[in-house]
Amino acid sequence: MFEEAETGQETEMPVRKINDPDWWRGAVIYQIYPRSFLDTNGDGIGDLNGVSERMDYIASLGVDAIWLSPFFTSPMDDFGYDVSDYEDVDPMFGTLADFDRMVSSAHERGLKVIIDLVISHTSDQHPWFRESRASKDNAKADWYVWADAKADGTPPTNWLSLFGGPAWEWDSRRCQYYMHNFLTSQPDLNFHNDEVQDAVLRAAKFWLDRGVDGFRLDTVNFYFHDAELRDNPPLSGGAVPTTVDASNPYGYQDHVYDKTRPENLVFLERLRALLDNYPGTTSVGEIGADGQAVELTASYTEAGKRIHMAYSFDLLTPQHSAAYIRSTVEEMDAGIGSGWASWALSNHDVKRVASRWGDGLDLKKFAPLEAALCASLRGTPCIYQGEELGLTQADVPFEKLQDPYGIRFWPEYKGRDGCRTPMPWVKDNANAGFSDAEPWLPIAPEHRELAAFEQDRDETSILNRNRAFYAWRQGRTALKKGDMAFLDSPGETLVFTRSFEGETVLCAFNLGDCAETFTVPGLELESLNAPGFGGTVSGSEIHVSSLDAVFARVKS
Repeated sequence: MFEEAETGQETEMPVRKINDPDWWRGAVIYQIYPRSFLDTNGDGIGDLNGVSERMDYIASLGVDAIWLSPFFTSPMDDFGYDVSDYEDVDPMFGTLADFDRMVSSAHERGLKVIIDLVISHTSDQHPWFRESRASKDNAKADWYVWADAKADGTPPTNWLSLFGGPAWEWDSRRCQYYMHNFLTSQPDLNFHNDEVQDAVLRAAKFWLDRGVDGFRLDTVNFYFHDAELRDNPPLSGGAVPTTVDASNPYGYQDHVYDKTRPENLVFLERLRALLDNYPGTTSVGEIGADGQAVELTASYTEAGKRIHMAYSFDLLTPQHSAAYIRSTVEEMDAGIGSGWASWALSNHDVKRVASRWGDGLDLKKFAPLEAALCASLRGTPCIYQGEELGLTQADVPFEKLQDPYGIRFWPEYKGRDGCRTPMPWVKDNANAGFSDAEPWLPIAPEHRELAAFEQDRDETSILNRNRAFYAWRQGRTALKKGDMAFLDSPGETLVFTRSFEGETVLCAFNLGDCAETFTVPGLELESLNAPGFGGTVSGSEIHVSSLDAVFARVKS
């Protein structure tokens, strides 16, 4: 097993080492959901010391950075995405000193640290909101989105919450509505107010001064609303909803006024200016905008102007045919301009890819294949804790659900708890080595066989295949920063090249259930012997079995 990091009380402020300021371009980012990673204080909830204790494990994966989901002070209505203090750690996760030790532990192992910055909204328990709702004329009265009711008492617009129902909640103190894109306890900040922008930038600076290497920007296109409070139109042209489930009415609107407003670009330039004062830092935005992913990624990540990279939900969908993946990635690559994409196949908000794309397939073949595919696309790959083990989506019974989204839309949509269950570390321990107490979500029985320290001992395991691939990838700059071009290929194969400074690598993936043999005219290939994959090349001919891949050098 991996050595446990010390968790004493002495700590020093972390130091950010800058080697390549462009380190983020093509880096592998490992997302950690802290409350489900490792519990060290016996309360059934993971904590920051748990991240520190498993830092050797994380480093062994061959990743470049960690991204921590929120650990800030919060009433936890939305598990930390409802922040009540931007400049402190919630006691359930530890202390600021624990955070500092965790950052130092990561930096000592050459790992960068990215943290979630959730600034489109706060908790209704945040002191800012408590002051704002107290009256219409206090110092923070305009820090949130307040509006009078229509003459008949109904909400000021037809905007809807992603979590169901109107995006407006009546407040009896101010006798006005306030806006919330998510839970009623998550009021939206008013970014039209410069003081609000200044305040959230100060919060960002607080963490940059503590040594973080960047931010994952939650709902980055939700910061601004239409100042004129115009109604959203319905979807046009016979379009169908593309939200997680058509049972959610949110998907029936074209969200042109409640998010993705042009003023957002100006604020992102202010944020980028702050980040540029800390060389070597980065930012990755979460774009939630149906049908606009390419356009927004291009404008939001324009080189040197706004955020560094962004990801959409285009590969976090049930669709996974070779044709769909190619068209999605090709469209992004063609339209992104000087910007940079990030790709993820799993995260804390969607069904795990091992179940979403790999249902019914041989997991020991599929899981390493999808990890290698994501890490070979032009962009920066994010992998979600447990993905390196091949974890499937857990089935959490209704009586144990914690996610308000799932509780609201059950049973048609079971929410996000199934991808948030605790990490399994050992097979036979009562709680799979996650905690000495009953975990906040149940351990999935089928995850025990995939436990990290069980797989650690098996050279052929999913975990060790993924480690070997990421280690091999570290020496292939073309797979990190290279240009990308797809080649036509048969069946459910995906074939493309990555080219950088005179080196061209061909990547061929077979997502189908039968072997394929085909040629790539005009190319002379030499196998690169990527670990764990058995596809072969001979001249311009490629042979690749089902759920297998081949990587080859293109001879000049």
